[in-house]
Amino acid sequence: MPLIQTIITFIIVFGILVIVHEFGHFYFAKKSGILVREFSIGMGPKIYAYSKNATTYTLRILPIGGYVRMAGLEDSDEELKPGTPVSLITGKNGKVATINASHDATLLNGIPVEVTGSDLENELWIEGYENGDEETLKRYEVDHDASIIESDGTKLRIAPKDVQFQSAKLWQRILTNFAGPMNNFILAIIVFALVGILQGAVPTNSNQVTVISNSVAAKAGLKTNDRIVSVSGQKTNSWSDLQDTISKRPNQKTKVIVKRDGKSHSYELIPKSVKGNEGRIGQIGIESALTSNIGARIMYGFTETWKLTAMIFTLLGHMITHGVSVNDFGGPVAIYAQTSAAAKLGFTSVLTMLAYLSLNLGIVNLIPIPALDGGKILLNFIEGIRRKPMKPETEGIITLIGFGLLMLLMILVTWNDIQRYFFR
Repeated sequence: MPLIQTIITFIIVFGILVIVHEFGHFYFAKKSGILVREFSIGMGPKIYAYSKNATTYTLRILPIGGYVRMAGLEDSDEELKPGTPVSLITGKNGKVATINASHDATLLNGIPVEVTGSDLENELWIEGYENGDEETLKRYEVDHDASIIESDGTKLRIAPKDVQFQSAKLWQRILTNFAGPMNNFILAIIVFALVGILQGAVPTNSNQVTVISNSVAAKAGLKTNDRIVSVSGQKTNSWSDLQDTISKRPNQKTKVIVKRDGKSHSYELIPKSVKGNEGRIGQIGIESALTSNIGARIMYGFTETWKLTAMIFTLLGHMITHGVSVNDFGGPVAIYAQTSAAAKLGFTSVLTMLAYLSLNLGIVNLIPIPALDGGKILLNFIEGIRRKPMKPETEGIITLIGFGLLMLLMILVTWNDIQRYFFR
C-alpha cells in the first residue's frame, strides 16, 4: 500500500507541476494569436486525444513531463514526401479540410491521393495523383483551418505562417516563453499560503525566537520568546538578520543581547560549527517564533516563496563559484524518493514539497541555457537588440545543442540518483 500511495502521489505532484507550467505557455500563446496545435500531458505513445478550439489535448503513457506544441516552434508537420499515400476530405468551399496520412484512421468519402508536393505554410496547397491516375496531376487548395491526421492517428491543425510562433510580436513571444515559469511561481505562492492556513501557525521573520532544549542557546541562558536584538555588536531586527549573523560565527565567542519582559540581558556563547552549503556555519539552536495570525498565515505564501527563492539563488551562486557537481542536481528518481518521504509525513508535507518543486522548476527554467525557457527568452532579447530574428537554422542548432546537453545531464543525474537512493 505505501508503494502504491507513493506512486499515485508522485504522478499527481508531477502532473500538477507540468500542467501548471505548460498552461502558462498555452494561455499566453493563445492570447498572442499563436496556434497551439497540441497540449500533451505525459510523454511517449498516445493514450487518449480530444480536439477543441483548434487544439488537440493528448494524454500519453509516460507520466513524466509534457509539452505545448506551438505552430512553427520546434514543430513541423510530418513531411509529406513524394509518393506518400493520403486521403483528402474537402469542405463546402471545395478546399481540403482534412489530410489523412495515417494507415490507422479511415475517412469515409476520402479522396485517395499519392502526394507529389505540398505547401501547408504559405500558399496552402497539396498536389498528387488521384486514384492512382499518374497521367493527371491534380492540385487541391487547402483550407487555412484544415487538419492533418499524422501517422500515429493524432489529428492536428495545419500550421500556416500567420499563426506560427515567429509571426507574433516580440513582446508576445517573450511573455509566452516566460509564462511557464511565472505560473510555477504563482503555484508556489498559492500552495505555501494553503500550507500556512492548514498548519495553523507559521514562522515569523521577527527577532523573537524559540529556544531548542539542551542547545547552545539554552545552556547559555536564552529562553523561548526572547528577542535577540544584537549579535556581536550587530543589530538584528529580523530572523533573516539572526540567521545571517550567527551563521558567520562558527566556533567563535559571541556576545548576544536579548530583550525579555522589557529588560535587556547579555549572554556569551560559542555557536556550534556545522556543515552548510558554503562550508562551515554557526548554529546556536534557535528557531523562529510562530504566529497563528490569519493574515500572516496567508502571507506565508509570499514570505516563504521569497525566502526559498533567495536560498535557491544562493545555492546557484555557490555552484557557479565553487564548481558544479552531479550531486547538486536531482531528477525524477530524487523527486520520487522525496515524494515517498513526504507522503509518509502527511498531506501538508506533500503540499510543501509541491510548492518547493514548483519554485525550483520556475527558477531553473529561467536559467539562460538553450532549450530552457530562459534560453529562449535570451534569444528573444538578442533578436530585439539586433532588430532582426536569428536565422532559423542557427537557432535550431543552438537549441539542439542545448537540448542534447540537457539530455546528457538528465541521464547522469538519473544514474547518480539511482546509485544514491538505491545502492548506498
